[in-house]
Amino acid sequence: MTEQLYNTDAYLRECEATVAEVSDAGVILDRTVFYPGGGGQPNDTGVMLTAGGSELEVGKVSGRGGVIVHAVPEGSLSTGDSVTCRIDWDHRYHLMRTHTALHILCGVVFRDYGALVTGGNMTPLAGRMDFEFENMSAELTGEIEAAINIEVAADRPIEVKILPRAEAFAIPDLIRTKISLLPEGIEEVRTINIKGLDLQADGGTHVASTGEVGHINIVGHQSKGRINKRIRIEVTD
Repeated sequence: MTEQLYNTDAYLRECEATVAEVSDAGVILDRTVFYPGGGGQPNDTGVMLTAGGSELEVGKVSGRGGVIVHAVPEGSLSTGDSVTCRIDWDHRYHLMRTHTALHILCGVVFRDYGALVTGGNMTPLAGRMDFEFENMSAELTGEIEAAINIEVAADRPIEVKILPRAEAFAIPDLIRTKISLLPEGIEEVRTINIKGLDLQADGGTHVASTGEVGHINIVGHQSKGRINKRIRIEVTD
């Protein structure tokens, strides 16, 4: 298992690590700050610095079976090597802001309209989320945009917890997606709590308060089916 440091500290930009395994896909470390992607959030990018002074680009990171695989040039590292992992902080922080913006959107839509999420995706400072709406209009998205920016201005604190499965699933409405994305048999569940607005299971990285997000603009909406409507957002300073 890889110790996934981003799960408890999304602001950690680098860490020391040891190569635990080398495979055709890349290297597995004993610990990492690199988020491997998931739930619509892209993986982190950055570099690994070796003890010999080399800088290895890390452009692809993926998770499999509780371990994180970092793609680096073949033959550049061996089991037991010490490295310094350093993420591209601007890329990470933009994704943190965007992911939190989507949670604010999700929280407001669930609170005010009772609509579940049917899909989502993001890039730095832009994203989209699909909801179970029968109808969508410019008037409705205008109402939603005003409401989500009230939540930004409220500067609500955001709390991360890792809970035992039974405790987590005792929380009402923990899963806000139409289909649960949590693997069967998972023993611990990571939750993101935007205090007073949105509490749900989530594996991505987030800012510490809604005030860090910036202004959220709804830049478009479209129908993706009879009861599936898409809302697109952009985040600005």
